Amino acid sequence: MSGDGRDVSGIWYGSWSSNDPLVYPNSFIAVLEEVGGAIDGSVSEPDPHGPAPLRATVHGGRSGAQIHWIKQYDGGRLSHSVYYAGTVNGDATEISGGWRLAHWSGGFSMRREKFSIEELEEERHVLVEPGRGGD
Repeated sequence: MSGDGRDVSGIWYGSWSSNDPLVYPNSFIAVLEEVGGAIDGSVSEPDPHGPAPLRATVHGGRSGAQIHWIKQYDGGRLSHSVYYAGTVNGDATEISGGWRLAHWSGGFSMRREKFSIEELEEERHVLVEPGRGGD
């Protein structure tokens, strides 16, 4: 984890859209892990043409607020790569930017909830009734 507070490790919920009206927008869930600025992860998104979700791996990097990765579909119905580049906000709860593939391109955004250990402990104490324990 880098010391700038923008580590992107975690679960992200997002969507992408295309500049081409024939390419329909889609939503996705990404699970990212950042180690020393290197990013690896996986993406699942609904398949508008089938019952099973589309799956892909993610490999890229982050330097300060700038982030990039290549999303490689797993070879099921799709097997191409898509390049993503964007910006991470200061508290690492939002990423937005653009993607491109051959002659297609568009935008994306993703969000996540981020909790500190202190916030989770505080919430745990609020939810436990006095005298009843919680462990």
